[in-house]
Amino acid sequence: MLRYIAKRMLQLIPTLILVSIIVFLMVRFIPGDPITLLYGVSESGGTSEEYLESMREMYGLNDPLIVQYFRWILGFFKGDMGTSLLTHKTVLEELTNRYQYTIILAVGGTVVGSIIGVICGIIAATFHNKLGDNVVMVISMIAVSVPSFFLAMLLMLYFCLHLGVLPSLGLRSWKHAILPVATLGLGAVGMIARTTRSSMLDVINQDYIRTARAYGTSKFKIITQYAFKNALIPVLTAIGLRFGSLLAGAALVETIFTIPGIGSFLVDSVNGRDYPAIQSTVLVLAASFVLVNTLVDIIYGLVDPRVKYN
Repeated sequence: MLRYIAKRMLQLIPTLILVSIIVFLMVRFIPGDPITLLYGVSESGGTSEEYLESMREMYGLNDPLIVQYFRWILGFFKGDMGTSLLTHKTVLEELTNRYQYTIILAVGGTVVGSIIGVICGIIAATFHNKLGDNVVMVISMIAVSVPSFFLAMLLMLYFCLHLGVLPSLGLRSWKHAILPVATLGLGAVGMIARTTRSSMLDVINQDYIRTARAYGTSKFKIITQYAFKNALIPVLTAIGLRFGSLLAGAALVETIFTIPGIGSFLVDSVNGRDYPAIQSTVLVLAASFVLVNTLVDIIYGLVDPRVKYN
């Protein structure tokens, strides 16, 4: 186990290096000069090219791209992620202050989506090709198809404006977390439910399930103790992928509900051409996604002893 974990951690390094190169180059292809956007108008009301050039020199943007890349990536692995051009704070400080909000949304959305999705998937598999299965499949299709921003606005319209029972902006209490967590959780229901249904159907048709039925074992016990336990690995994969994607993809929800998470920070950084913030934030999100997948792989062995680590 420890050898496998060490191997996966070592594999993380070349993955992050490749991601860093792609992100670094893509950021440079974004139209617009960050210095012109930030300092294009001087205090006298005019534009001073000398002033802009001095700012580019100060931030090292006049250096060759290879120099800029190695200065950033070597600093990143030393814990220096650079300074945000927009907030003038270190990117590490910004991410540290904002990561907690993104974690709350990602964990809450994953828990809600997993509970509802797994229950719906089990119901669909148990009542295969019957009314329960059809209803769950329709719900799953709707959950997958509805964009998160549209669902967020619908929930805000009904619960905030129409009923007035929930706050709509910020994340200052547990009440503020209900709508954004529900938005992310309901968006995850479709994928998890379909994965659970498919995995359960594969297991339910196995010979040992038929044997358990022949011995008179109750249907509830067969589903919960035998079938679901052996169908769990694909479900864990779907949940792990969803959690990783929520860590990186909650930007729209954070922006709509004005939550100061990593996603909204990344959106603001892209709009402001904040090179250091974009590069380091994307790399942190990529590392988080890989670490989540590694954790899911480790959980496989705890759930199913037949899984061996090489």
